Amino acid sequence: MPGENLSRDEARERAALLSVDGYEVSLDLRSAVGDSGDLGGEPRTFRSVTTIRFRCADPGAGSFADLIAPSVTAVSLNGKDLDPSEVFDGSRIALDDLAAENELVVDAQCAYSRTGEGMHRFVDPEDGEVYLYTQYEPADSRRVFANFEQPDLKAPFRFEVRAPEGWVVWSNGAGEQADGVWRFAETKPISTYITAFAAGPYHYVTDTYERTFEDGTRLEIPLGAMCRKGLAPYFDSDDVFLITKQGLDFFHDHFDYPYPFGKYDQAFVPEYNLGAMENPGLVTFREEFIFRGKVTRASYERRANVILHEMAHMWFGDLVTMVWWDDLWLKESFADFMGSFSMVEATRFTNGWVTFANNRKSWAYRADQLPSTHPVTADIRDLEDAKLNFDGITYAKGASVLKQLVAYVGREAFLEGARRYFKRNAYGNTKLGDLLSVLEETSGRDMASWSRAWLQTAGVNSLTPQVLLDSEGRIDELAVVQEAAESHPELRPHRVAIGLYRRTDGGALERYARAEVDVEGPRTVVGELAGAEAPALVLVNDDDLTYCKIRFDAESLDTLRAGLGDISDPLARALCWSALWNLTRDALLPARDFVDLVLRFAGRESDIGVLQMLHAWANSALTHYAAPTWRRTGGRLLAEGALRELRAAEAGSQHQLTWARFFASVASGEGDLAVLQGLLAGTEKVDGLEVDQELRWAFLEPLATHGVADEGALAAELARDDTASGKRHQVRCLAARPSAAVKAQAWASVVESDTLSNALVEATIAGFARPSQRELVAPYAGKYFEVIERVWAERSIQIGMDVVRGLFPSLQDSQETLDTTDAWLASHAGAAPALRRLVLEARDDLARGLRGQACDAAAEAGAAG
Repeated sequence: MPGENLSRDEARERAALLSVDGYEVSLDLRSAVGDSGDLGGEPRTFRSVTTIRFRCADPGAGSFADLIAPSVTAVSLNGKDLDPSEVFDGSRIALDDLAAENELVVDAQCAYSRTGEGMHRFVDPEDGEVYLYTQYEPADSRRVFANFEQPDLKAPFRFEVRAPEGWVVWSNGAGEQADGVWRFAETKPISTYITAFAAGPYHYVTDTYERTFEDGTRLEIPLGAMCRKGLAPYFDSDDVFLITKQGLDFFHDHFDYPYPFGKYDQAFVPEYNLGAMENPGLVTFREEFIFRGKVTRASYERRANVILHEMAHMWFGDLVTMVWWDDLWLKESFADFMGSFSMVEATRFTNGWVTFANNRKSWAYRADQLPSTHPVTADIRDLEDAKLNFDGITYAKGASVLKQLVAYVGREAFLEGARRYFKRNAYGNTKLGDLLSVLEETSGRDMASWSRAWLQTAGVNSLTPQVLLDSEGRIDELAVVQEAAESHPELRPHRVAIGLYRRTDGGALERYARAEVDVEGPRTVVGELAGAEAPALVLVNDDDLTYCKIRFDAESLDTLRAGLGDISDPLARALCWSALWNLTRDALLPARDFVDLVLRFAGRESDIGVLQMLHAWANSALTHYAAPTWRRTGGRLLAEGALRELRAAEAGSQHQLTWARFFASVASGEGDLAVLQGLLAGTEKVDGLEVDQELRWAFLEPLATHGVADEGALAAELARDDTASGKRHQVRCLAARPSAAVKAQAWASVVESDTLSNALVEATIAGFARPSQRELVAPYAGKYFEVIERVWAERSIQIGMDVVRGLFPSLQDSQETLDTTDAWLASHAGAAPALRRLVLEARDDLARGLRGQACDAAAEAGAAG
């Protein structure tokens, strides 16, 4: 409904008028089980009764409360009954003639969700058990109880829940059951979007965190971790608790503000739309972080990073919260940075900055070059804007900028600034200036100019070394040239390290000189390196201190082409790989050259996370940036290389597993598919490779895509793995089959129907469009533009985003598709801004791919000439 949106102006007006003293929320979730509520296509509902006590600064004025519900039974304001049909419009409750002190009581029937928004209800196909959990950010708590849904109207909450017999219920505070009702301790003042519930027959494990501070104060935090019963055999809760305790130690050591929210439960839940959510006392995670099969160290590192990211939010976001979503970076950028910072310093994942440089920042670089790029401090007009700004700018660029800030002000000044920020603003709301002022105090640096350059402008700069040698072959002058895109011409101050590399007698490329300098303006001379011997490689932004695109001089690029794998330092190597990928995306390096580098040097990559990223980039290079006439050759070369590395990898190693998965992703020829069939049947062996259930699905997907595994084979595999995870895999494989009828059915199930859950919508979209099936899905390019406005209007924003992003005809990579996209944008200027943004982003990716293909075709023509 159009009324579901909330503008920044409305929120400001309401915050100036109202202040909230407290909520009492009573939910009856007994309807979650059984057949009630599923008749006649009507949504299954639960009863929600909310009492809100609040003050009004201008008695007699009017305002509104938020609620999205199928029906409202009763509304009472200050003891006076209001007619729900008159005051409730489906998303808002009108509140007129407010008193100085008010009490609002709302009795409603709220709907369980299948889209991961609000109160999500999941039925486990394995055993029929029902599980509930909530997900609210940015504004879906109003799907569960009536409230004032904006981050700056904080209040304490008291919750009580009636649940089916045998269930356990969790919320933000500690809970106790008496007389069939779960009652929870009152929370500290928090925002509506971080309140939370989980309910059902979850498998639950407990532990305790203990800490004695220097002043003798003792802290005990009850820890809990939960998952579905079907995942319990795979749940390594000991490792979850280990990372949790290490994180709490780190943040207590550095923040000087004890964890403020009592207990610390972590729920791994099904069909989750996000990676995780920082609800205080009840953090929620996608259950894919519980690994059903063998995974690499990178998967455990990723989980640790997310656990610590969410923990950092307990301070950055939950204790101190932004006023409005413009300053979303005040929580997400800090949590993203602190997740890596704490992981590197407090856990076994000491190489986390390598992953950050290679993986996380690539997300930022892509987002910052889209037409929708925005400053880290964004202009968020409404909730639809807010939903789309959980992006690579807010998270990864923001975190990268904070890494630069630490280099700029110094580590201790940064942490002392954080400590003062928490103490001054605990349980309150802040804006950009509140943080900058304490950092200016602690560092003595000018934060206003730094903020203007880094937080209030968009775009990414490129830094290129210029090397002049003297007659003796030593450096006469080394300078760094800074450039910016025409659309975002801001040149920024960068604190960077410049590394010089040479070959050792053993053939390795190692750093022999380093200078740390402030790069400002279009050209900066690095005087400290004058007189050094001529380098084989100059690495600008060595140690990854700043946020920029690294470029190379001609000599350095030749060195990388000849011996990228010889760089001994894993972070330097990761930075070079990332820079080469940016050159490919910018149509400055032919896609076939990047694929060649991967084929020659990826097998020597020691960091498993970097290797997995290289595989993803190689696939993307082939699919989107290679000349169409070279795709078949490139695909064959990648499959041959992957199989060669798979057979050569150490038996049972994580590298072997990574190459096995990559081989499956690029397998297409008869011989490749026969190898996969043999590995599934046990007739083909790779020493040490355990083909567990997850790897079986990875092998079946290309077999389904190329018509080798039919519906019967996929049904048989589901019988082997009749679980929620197995169902998602089967749905994706079914949609991947090379049949016009299959594609029509998949399209209809996502676009014309809303019966699928969010997880199965995602799986169907993932299977629908395969690079080898460009001609098969070509008819849907036109249909896409006919339906997206309707889909956006009729479906939830999460499903709308999935459909608009996932079904864009990116595989129809031609000027015709680009023209069709431009025509839609021109004729739909009045479409929802968030919808237009998604189409604009997809259009930009398509245009970038076409430029890359032209670059690659020119290389092909040059080679032929």
